[in-house]
Amino acid sequence: MQAVVKTPRIEILIRGEIPDKLMSVLNEEYGERVRLSDHNGDDDLVDVFETDWYRSIKSGMAPGDNLRTYRENHGLTQARLGEMLGGVPRQHVSNMERDVRSISLKTARKLAQIFQVSPEKFI
Repeated sequence: MQAVVKTPRIEILIRGEIPDKLMSVLNEEYGERVRLSDHNGDDDLVDVFETDWYRSIKSGMAPGDNLRTYRENHGLTQARLGEMLGGVPRQHVSNMERDVRSISLKTARKLAQIFQVSPEKFI
């Protein structure tokens, strides 16, 4: 049996001078894998929400997909989110995530408060 394991790429951006102590810690932890690049800051920053890529991805996402993504990113179970919504059953949350049950405007507003985003994410 053969197993293939890929280690994730770690990228750290530090602007300005890098303190010697930090470099020694990085070198101690990562050794020869540490690479420095001189980034002159000429790259233009782009708001990801304004890109064609994001628009195409968003067009394929339903409100339930957004709900599931936010819930998982906040480390909440469906049952816990239901409690936070005021006693909504876990199955009800599951049905909203699977777009079996629509998300009401009232619930969208509660979700927006919980996740600190716009209610439009869930409508």
